Amino acid sequence: MRHITRFSEAHASLAQYIPDGSATGPYTLDIMQSLMQFLGNPQDKLKVIHVAGTSGKTSTAYYIAGLLTDVGYTTGLSVSPHINEINERAQINMAGLPEVDYCKELGLFLDLVNQSDLKPSHFEVLVAFAYWLFDVRKVDYAVIEVGLGGLLDGTNVVSRPDKIGVITDIGFDHMEVLGDTLSKIATQKAGIIHDHNEVFLNQQAMDVLDVVERAAQYHDATVHVQRPHVDNRLDSLPVFQQRNFQLALSVVEHIVGPVSQDILTRALHTYIPGRMEIISYQGKTLVLDGAHNEQKVRALVDAMKQKFPDQSMTLLVSFGLNKQTSVLKSLELLRELSPSIIITQFNHTQDEVRTSIDVDTLAEHARYAGFESISTESDQAKALEMLAKRDTDIGLIAGSFYLLENYKNTLL
Repeated sequence: MRHITRFSEAHASLAQYIPDGSATGPYTLDIMQSLMQFLGNPQDKLKVIHVAGTSGKTSTAYYIAGLLTDVGYTTGLSVSPHINEINERAQINMAGLPEVDYCKELGLFLDLVNQSDLKPSHFEVLVAFAYWLFDVRKVDYAVIEVGLGGLLDGTNVVSRPDKIGVITDIGFDHMEVLGDTLSKIATQKAGIIHDHNEVFLNQQAMDVLDVVERAAQYHDATVHVQRPHVDNRLDSLPVFQQRNFQLALSVVEHIVGPVSQDILTRALHTYIPGRMEIISYQGKTLVLDGAHNEQKVRALVDAMKQKFPDQSMTLLVSFGLNKQTSVLKSLELLRELSPSIIITQFNHTQDEVRTSIDVDTLAEHARYAGFESISTESDQAKALEMLAKRDTDIGLIAGSFYLLENYKNTLL
């Protein structure tokens, strides 16, 4: 039996599954489906709520899980990427397992994976582990966030007709994989819809709604469209999170009926790492948000203006190399918050190796976006210290979840 007791050992054991970047060809579910079959298809022993979308899917998944937990159900939650630690990817009742427990279960699971003679990816291993763990722990509901797209995502292996599909706001992201039109991207997201599922989504572009309706009709699934409306009970949340919460609430109330004010109030305080997360560091207020595409950045900028209308800001940003074609627009939006920006970079590994746009290239984009004060610092720790020393009221760290994860030990 593999003996793992520390998170550092867990990461080392999982490293063998990280792709080296040499693999080519289309995404498929072949290995994931074979692995789940080898494990006895634990995903089909669970009541699953499957959450896809471009923006808001992590927050919506957290809110669904939080509401179900507060109602009294034992609830599993799987999200990616993780921000604070890897046990975020297999939470039970809104908490990752303690380090020793998580590592023990992971060790048992990796022994099974080794016996399968299959070669899953890092992401597939962690998704399969979440399904397996939730079955072992006999959760009442498993809330599963899609990693990328939906149709061919490793999470998309649930065949039960009572699965609930949730599709959050769809926009342009990962176009090199998902397609270059809203219809193409929506087709990938709608791939989570299976026979006789219930499907929930916010009202959005007709290109998106038409695709979802066609997919639902093909699978004899039922679509519930959440119409925008004002709910004063949600005023404590930023506007974009109110939209996510309303979608989550519609899902949960479909399951349990109307929830009480006490339950709603508790769920409004759900901790979601890296989504307008406000902390204090060296006497300065910092806001951490993984906004990394135009849709997410627009929502972040509007929320920051709402939350801190008269306070000065300095930005600390880094964007992934895969955002080179969209980063200028994101920076133009961020420029609405401040003329001052610090640019850093990252080279990080979670499910795969992720590299940032180099600081000089990003600085050039920042100049085109209209920033007046542009500082570059490749060393992330030094960049953070630069931010802490600025005389502005607020420091905003944004652009990539991988940047936030790199700061976790320092800030959290």
